[in-house]
Amino acid sequence: MCIKEICKHVFFINLALLLLLQLKYGLFMWLERISVLNYKNIEQVDLDFSPKVNCIIGKNGMGKTNLLDAVYYLSFCKSAMNSADMQSIMHGKDFFVLQGLYRTDDGGQEDIYCGLKRKQKKHFKRNKKEYMRLSEHIGLIPLIMVSPSDSELIIGGSEGRRRFIDVVISQFDRIYLDHLIRYNKALLQRNVLLRSKVAPDEEMLTIWEEMMAKSGEHVYQKRKDFINEFIPFFQSYYSYISQDKEKVSLAYKSQVDQGDLLQLLKASRLQDSYLGYSTVGVHKDDLVMQLGGYPLKREGSQGQSKTYLIALKLSQFEFLKRTGSRTTPIVLLDDIFDKLDVSRVEQIVKLVAGNSFGQIFITDTNREHLDKILSTVGSSYKLFEVENGNMAERSGGNE
Repeated sequence: MCIKEICKHVFFINLALLLLLQLKYGLFMWLERISVLNYKNIEQVDLDFSPKVNCIIGKNGMGKTNLLDAVYYLSFCKSAMNSADMQSIMHGKDFFVLQGLYRTDDGGQEDIYCGLKRKQKKHFKRNKKEYMRLSEHIGLIPLIMVSPSDSELIIGGSEGRRRFIDVVISQFDRIYLDHLIRYNKALLQRNVLLRSKVAPDEEMLTIWEEMMAKSGEHVYQKRKDFINEFIPFFQSYYSYISQDKEKVSLAYKSQVDQGDLLQLLKASRLQDSYLGYSTVGVHKDDLVMQLGGYPLKREGSQGQSKTYLIALKLSQFEFLKRTGSRTTPIVLLDDIFDKLDVSRVEQIVKLVAGNSFGQIFITDTNREHLDKILSTVGSSYKLFEVENGNMAERSGGNE
């Protein structure tokens, strides 16, 4: 048996073992119904989804991504596309409402509601009870999204790569999220003191640096442990999708590798006072992405870069499924077929339509293309057509 076949068998053995663990300990949750009102270009839709595969077909700019973003919002209390909530309200309207009805395989039900009026506080409710803090909701409905904007993970700055790590860990570790919030608060206050026109108060600097160090050390260790566990999943998925055509690597880089964070902060005070911001800390962490031993940003083709991103996101799925609430994450695949050859697309669809994955949402502009791929998989699916924010269910397959 050749090396390629051995790798393929090992990959499926690992997936089978993970599936057995999920059947014993995991929970399958899916979005049964969504109601959307005045969200971006979607004026009003009510849709019932398949617990397995849901395909959203339409030309670019019609609202496919906005529907996925509404699903994303119900998991993360914010848009994946816009940093400001008000930008998600439809032009000419004063509010938006999102409501999702989720089912679980143990007979449970979750009713999630979000409403936002212009210049007012956002309301987020679980089973009609409003959250005191939005962070309490994160992780209840684990979700991953693959979209064209993910290319920034490779070509963009380190902030996006840190956010990728934080989004994963925060969905299963509330303590991590609390430390991350504390660290960012202390970082902001330290930077305010550094930018002061008068000499910064050393006692206040020490207070904020101690808070940064305490929470930063926790964040650093959690990120480091996460990446060490994450890498084997990532390499297995990339190998499977590419059919073992390339070798990739992923590594975590942090200034905290150099020593105690508090001492590093104190040592950087003079330079930071001159620059007006903090040059040391976990807010400078990064991921090193390589293809064949060279930087992916420089050496990777569009297809290789997209394969890398999808392998990252599918590994994120696998990790979330095994941690925290042990709930199978919902997967959103927005326009993933562009820049990929047919063989890689088929490998991806075979994976996500298999038993180890839960509910999937896929967008595409070509129905024939999608029908052809799904017909070889044999999984049940529903199909929805989108035009100018209007959505209607069309015939699916294998229901």
